[in-house]
Amino acid sequence: MSATGENEMGLRKIMDMTRLASIILLLLHFYFYCYAAFKYWGVSAALTDRILQNTVRTGLFNSFHHSKLIALGLLAISLVGAKGKKDDELQPKRILVLLVSGVFFFFASVWILEMEGNVQAISIIYMVVTTLGFLLILAGGNLFSRLIQTKLSNDVFNEVNETFPQEERLIRNDYSVHYRARYMLKQQVRNSYINIINPFRGSIVCGTPGAGKSWFIILPLIKQMIEKGYALFIYDFKYDDLSKPAYNWMLANKHKYVNPPSFYSINFDNLANSHRCNPLDPLNMLDITDATESARTILLGLNREWIKKQGDFFVESPINFVTAVIWYLRKYAGGRYCTLPHVIEMIQVKYEELFPVLQTEPEIQVLLNPFITAYENDAMEQLEGQVASAKICMARLASPQLYWVLSGNDFTLNINDPLHPKIICVGNNPEKQAIYGAVLSLYISRLVKLVNKKGKQKCALVFDEFPTIFFNNIDSLIATARSNKVAPVLGMQDFSQLRKDYGKEQADVIVNICGNLISGQVMGDSAKLLAERFGKIMQDRQSLSINRTDTSVSKSMQLDYAIPASKISALSSGEFVGMVSDDPNEKIKLKMFHSEVLNDSKALNAEISRFQDIPPVRQLDQQEVQDNYYQITHDIKMLIEQEIYRLKIQQEEIDELS
Repeated sequence: MSATGENEMGLRKIMDMTRLASIILLLLHFYFYCYAAFKYWGVSAALTDRILQNTVRTGLFNSFHHSKLIALGLLAISLVGAKGKKDDELQPKRILVLLVSGVFFFFASVWILEMEGNVQAISIIYMVVTTLGFLLILAGGNLFSRLIQTKLSNDVFNEVNETFPQEERLIRNDYSVHYRARYMLKQQVRNSYINIINPFRGSIVCGTPGAGKSWFIILPLIKQMIEKGYALFIYDFKYDDLSKPAYNWMLANKHKYVNPPSFYSINFDNLANSHRCNPLDPLNMLDITDATESARTILLGLNREWIKKQGDFFVESPINFVTAVIWYLRKYAGGRYCTLPHVIEMIQVKYEELFPVLQTEPEIQVLLNPFITAYENDAMEQLEGQVASAKICMARLASPQLYWVLSGNDFTLNINDPLHPKIICVGNNPEKQAIYGAVLSLYISRLVKLVNKKGKQKCALVFDEFPTIFFNNIDSLIATARSNKVAPVLGMQDFSQLRKDYGKEQADVIVNICGNLISGQVMGDSAKLLAERFGKIMQDRQSLSINRTDTSVSKSMQLDYAIPASKISALSSGEFVGMVSDDPNEKIKLKMFHSEVLNDSKALNAEISRFQDIPPVRQLDQQEVQDNYYQITHDIKMLIEQEIYRLKIQQEEIDELS
């Protein structure tokens, strides 16, 4: 007995008897229609003749094909119960050929009997051809029982299972950014939208070179934000790939701002096209903590390895030293010389002249005490270890071009002033990113202090290749930006870049607190991290088990990665995966996406080809830049001389009184 309660032995006997009946009936057919040949061969007998006569009375041979059809029907019934050993390599085409050939020979053999000639020969040929057809049908039927009728899915890369519903609504508000896209759901192509309805929760855009993050994501984001009246700060790593479109889009959308914005750019390579801005503007240096933050930003930007060593003696000492110099210049003469070039020149002054001058400012004496103690105790080795690292790395910034840009005041960094909104583009140079990146980091650090306040105009900070600059406390900005309508957008190639330049702990914080994530092709740990972040979905699973008599097919549902790491590593240019955030008042149920962003590249290229260049700021010759450089060195020299002279006179007066 089988597990289903069937008597397999009895069933097999019934099938055998049915097949035997089919064969007997076919033999009777041969005996009846080839009777003359059988009689000639002496095979006929009185008994068989009586059996044949009784069979004829049943009407079985009233039609030539009647008996053959019944024999074929009995054969078919016997084949229904056949259970051969399953063969997963068996092709249905082979079975179809056998069955069609067998049916053809089985029924077409009637033409042989209609031929004229020797009766015995014709009878033999007819029986052979009919029997051949019968055997072919029998062979095809047996093979059919061995055919695996349930085929497994031919989706080699599991693409159908890893599709999921995505947001197909276009959701707009006063702050939103959206992208048209298309995606696969099972085997159907559908249109969708990637809706960033709250960019103030922080956005990360990542992808390897050529993944399309600038073309498909960042440029459309800049355009939409300008159209919605955002003030913008754009860090353009490869100037002017983002700056030129931003300038032209601003010209086309000025009427959409309550107060028309102004455009400013900083470009250290082309001074005629660059505005001047003092990041240490004394009006915005309200207390000594601002000086400390500026010193930390510039030194960590110049020495990236220090980022992981914050708190060490030989890291904090130069930061304190530069802080003291910045704050002294801020307090001296109302901040007349409070610029980064003046700071660079001042820290190069000899100790015996510098320390007495700095000591005249009471607020920085506590910072200077370790240096002065080491100097007075003649511990020059320790003193050099504390100060020389600051002097050496800051000296790398001593160039006429940098001094020119950093010592002017064409604009302030308060970009989201509702009365005077600004679009500021700062350009880097991949060949000089170690130097320029540190200075731009200082601009960004000071700018964030000014914009991240309540009651300002909505603004966005767009960073292309974010890891090439050092932005201290970026996590604090992302955490507080939402309430102040500041939208940080961080572009990078890979999370490993962030870990390399910011340290693992801070990099993990940055990645984890951003609410919106858009990623093109990334590899390795970044792909694994994204796969984990996107989570799992229910997917169909099939398994096939073959034995001698039966085939077992198992179907199940189980959780598996919605977008596995291997798929993220194989994304094409323009394909993106990610997750967006929503608001309490605007819920998005389908936050995750895996789609191809639809960008009208032809139209965008045509638009960019019509863009006008960013106009020059001023006519400038090299001598003017050089004169500014000499003026700054002269300013510090005169400051030191005047203060030394004043201290000397003061000391003489004290001596006279005593």
